[in-house]
Amino acid sequence: MTSLDWADFGGISLTALLFLCAAALLAGAVDAIVGGGGLIQLPAMIVIMPGGSIIYSLATSKIVGAVGTSAAAYTYSRKTSMDWGAIVRMSAATFPAAVAGAACASALPASALNVVVLIALALVVVYTLRKPDLGVIEAPRFDRRTQMTVMALGGAAIGFWDGLGPPGTGSFLVFLLVGLVGYSFLSASATSKVVNVATNIGALVFFIPAGKVLWGLGLVMAVCNIVGGVLGATLAVRRGAAFVRRIFLAVVGALIVSVSVKFLI
Repeated sequence: MTSLDWADFGGISLTALLFLCAAALLAGAVDAIVGGGGLIQLPAMIVIMPGGSIIYSLATSKIVGAVGTSAAAYTYSRKTSMDWGAIVRMSAATFPAAVAGAACASALPASALNVVVLIALALVVVYTLRKPDLGVIEAPRFDRRTQMTVMALGGAAIGFWDGLGPPGTGSFLVFLLVGLVGYSFLSASATSKVVNVATNIGALVFFIPAGKVLWGLGLVMAVCNIVGGVLGATLAVRRGAAFVRRIFLAVVGALIVSVSVKFLI
């Protein structure tokens, strides 16, 4: 297949571009509902390998994620109530952690964390399945001050993971807010979108000066991701927390399979 000679598209073909656009649209929808869109988007980019190195896929996916997740966050903000004080504090903690994670991305192989992530995902599924009412309604577990601390510390750890590049950030954020803080799945999904914007921007603080972002490809994919994100957020608000819970379990299950395969390989 003939490669496109467009600037900042990483030398991919038109067929590959269409494939990546479709992946970005689907990833945007899944990510807006419950996180985990990177499970679709990043592997698709790695298969195509624009720019000839995985670091370009990681960096470019952050542009796509930042733009698409912003659209999903805006859609949520117009359709459901959001605790902006908590969101700002959590985002402030995740941003520098994501910068640090991105700085380590080229030096630390993601496989080094696969075992930890696999165990964490398995525990998330077991915990969620054992509590059928988890996340269906709001059930705060802490006073306001403790809640802010839990959200900040948990968000920082997940932000660092997001900076490293592997998928699963949105799902971990949702579970942190549902399992520890006591949010409903719908509120957690809405909050995680804004926080995820902060982690993506944090990673880009490192990737952009390093010249690793393929801007042309990233912006085209971002348009498709926006469409998917708006559709996914609208569907989540319309169907409610119980629907988001089911999608959450499906996405986390898929993440377990993905990480297991990488670990075995």
